[in-house]
Amino acid sequence: MTAALPVDRAHRPADPTPLAAVTGVTGYVGGRLVPELLRAGFRVRALARKPERLRDQPWRADVEVAQADVLDLEATRAALSGADVAYYLVHSLGTGPEFESQDRRAALTFGRAAREAGVGRIVYLGGMYPEGERLSPHLGSRKEVGEILLASGVPTTVLQAAVILGSGSASFEMMRYLTERLPAMVAPKWIMNRIQPIAIRDVLRYLVGSASMPPEVSRAFDIGGPDVLTYRDMMQRYANVAGLPRRVIVSVPVLTPWLSSHWVSVVTPVPAGIAKPLVGSLIHEVVCREHDIAAYVPDPPGGLLPFETAVEYALRKVHEADVATRWTSASVPGAPSDPLPSDPDWAGGSLYVDDREREVAATPEQVWSAVVRIGGENGWYSWPLAWQVRGLLDRLVGGPGLRRGRRDANRLVLDDAVDFWRVEEVIPNRLLRLRAEMRLPGLAWLELSIRTDDGGIPPGGRAPRTILRQRAIFHPHGLAGQAYWWAVAPVHGAVFGPMLNGMAREAERLVGTGPASTA
Repeated sequence: MTAALPVDRAHRPADPTPLAAVTGVTGYVGGRLVPELLRAGFRVRALARKPERLRDQPWRADVEVAQADVLDLEATRAALSGADVAYYLVHSLGTGPEFESQDRRAALTFGRAAREAGVGRIVYLGGMYPEGERLSPHLGSRKEVGEILLASGVPTTVLQAAVILGSGSASFEMMRYLTERLPAMVAPKWIMNRIQPIAIRDVLRYLVGSASMPPEVSRAFDIGGPDVLTYRDMMQRYANVAGLPRRVIVSVPVLTPWLSSHWVSVVTPVPAGIAKPLVGSLIHEVVCREHDIAAYVPDPPGGLLPFETAVEYALRKVHEADVATRWTSASVPGAPSDPLPSDPDWAGGSLYVDDREREVAATPEQVWSAVVRIGGENGWYSWPLAWQVRGLLDRLVGGPGLRRGRRDANRLVLDDAVDFWRVEEVIPNRLLRLRAEMRLPGLAWLELSIRTDDGGIPPGGRAPRTILRQRAIFHPHGLAGQAYWWAVAPVHGAVFGPMLNGMAREAERLVGTGPASTA
């Protein structure tokens, strides 16, 4: 049994603002629901088995945190004390009787804890399912959890969704990787089943709006977007939005869900333990039977997000080349479709990185002087012939090649051209990020960052040590992008290694002469 620790309260108990208790806050939906509730005017209490996992969440300072395992009645009841609404967003993924039994016990415990704590409403996000069919273990367990919570004695809203569209959603990521990595495929017959997907933005609207339902409302609602598509249609439309050629998809009846799940786990980085129950659920057609939710949570003025728009939002961070937000979690996400630090490593599409760093016996200013002179007539600090050949090849396919050079030999500003790169970010003495404008089957960046170590000035009075980090980042576009990365990967050591060392040597040469011109 988990010991119930005191609730970490950021607000006084007398605060009249409604309190929402949220489970599953380290998961895909829960981590995005918290900031939406805060924006809607709720106080939020985040329930977590391991509160330390919330440390890097951008909303951590704005919420209360309670340590609780939903299998522990005492701890859960204490964590739900005073809550006006409790969100149950806890799921197990598996195929054996153990996960179904655990889901059942957790739902029974949570329902009892909510009733005994006087919670006004439970809101649960489950899975949409067809009536009258034998359900997959995954969907069957979701259905059972909803029924348990509806029978808890607490007014309950059960939202039943099919595929959720958004970067980080396991179902969306599985579709993304299959579409991007396979221009042609033999697929199981379930690829022709109809599905009514829904954007994560609209899921969160329904979750937040459900908190205000009248107490006499206690039922399940189907929620879905405006489009009813086959899985094959979704893959073709994803390809269109992502700028990929139309996929060749042939369906055959011989691939069982078991074989399909293993095929998915080989082709995509989605773990087999997640892919297997998701694929098992795709054997069902899941289309909304009603839209009664609109009576309590009206559709937004512009309507629910169409499939293509939801995909565009999910891909937005990549297409906007916002590397700092997308891949280093350096800023607070601005929309539900944006990535979070808690998203799994395999979410967000393929990303390849050549990451190198070294200590430099020079000040950050001297290192920056070397960094900011990169490209143009100054060269790239490594294997000049390789850069000339790459520039020539780029020009042959219609790219700028190396002919643009750079505007100033010693200074760079935002949006400057540097050969076939463009300055995307420049923070003097800290960061230079270049975005590739060469013809590539994907998006690429070269990022050079500077930091000092904790060692200060080494013995002997030498110059302080500075860490220079160099990252070449590539987001492939379809199978051609995957092939390109692995084709050029063998030469990275000959190009990027000497480049880093050359910048370091140039910076060390400046020791004692003072920094050169900077941005």
